[in-house]
Formats: sequence, C-alpha cells, structure tokens
Amino acid sequence: MSAKANIKNGVNVENLIGTIEAIKEDPEIAKFQFRSQTNWISGGHCQTKIKDFYGAKTENTSRKKALIIEGDEPAILLGSDNGANAVEALLHALASCLCTGFVYNASAQNITIKSLQFNLEGDINLEAFLGLSDANRAGYENISVTCIVDADASKEELEKLFEYVKKTSPVLDMISNPVPVWLKMV
Repeated sequence: MSAKANIKNGVNVENLIGTIEAIKEDPEIAKFQFRSQTNWISGGHCQTKIKDFYGAKTENTSRKKALIIEGDEPAILLGSDNGANAVEALLHALASCLCTGFVYNASAQNITIKSLQFNLEGDINLEAFLGLSDANRAGYENISVTCIVDADASKEELEKLFEYVKKTSPVLDMISNPVPVWLKMV
C-alpha cells in the first residue's frame, strides 16, 4: 500500500523538500535557462511561444506543446486587445512569482492558505516610450503590491513569510536590481 503524499495548498511538500535537499548536495541542479520565441503578427500584436528549457542538469523537453502568450496593446494605444501589453505582463510575472513563492513557502511551514490575492499597480509615463521626453524613464516609475491573505497562521507569521518571499522572489529581484541584457540584431 502506498503512503498518501503530503499535499499542502496543492504543493507536494515531500517533493519540495526533496528538491531542496538535492540542490544542497549538488548546486548545479539549481541552474536553469528559460527560453522564449516571440513573433510579430500585426500592429502591436505578437505571440510568444515557450516550450523547452534547460534545468536540473538536463535539457527539458517534457512539454508536449508550446505555451502561448499573446501580447498586444489596448485600443487607446492603437492595439487590438489580443493580449496584455508588455508592462501588464510584467505585473503578471511579478504577481505570479510572489504567489508561487508564498504558497510553496507556506506549504513548507505547514500553513494552510484559504485565499491569497495580489493586487498590483504600476505607474508609467509614456512620453519616453513615444520619444517625446528624455526626462522620464521609459519603464515603470514605481510598482505597488498589496498582498491579501487568509491563512491559519498569525499576522506575525504571515508577515515573516511575506518578508522571506520578497527576499527570495526571482522576478522581484530582477525588477529591483539591474540585470545585464545583451541585445543584438541579426
């Protein structure tokens, strides 16, 4: 008879802990390379395909088909609303990363989450994007994140958890700290 897996908040805690232990023994397992390919369709509309990646010391081809992300602009910015625009997608990436980090770490701490919501707002001035100003930055001037959580833990435990999640979030780190980006045209 097989033992029932310890699933907390939809996370297999034994597998999570096993992954952490494996990485402690062999840090090379933690090195990943994610990839995407974006093709322009029309106007502001583009489509990004995400499929294979490198991770855990091997090329991972387990996805049967590519994940598709549509990008576009809202009508007021001359788009056709076929998908979120890039700066909206960035808000999604940040919220998704924080959400995953919160759930995985809560699960490892045996905290049951009843509900979890992240509300994000990003303030941006499009003058630089439109080539009208060198005084403003082209990207977000600031992003605010509000986390609303209902869980079987004290407010202090949840605040400590949230501080840890903020410290370990890859996307928050990339947004908060400069990341070298190499651009080339062929």
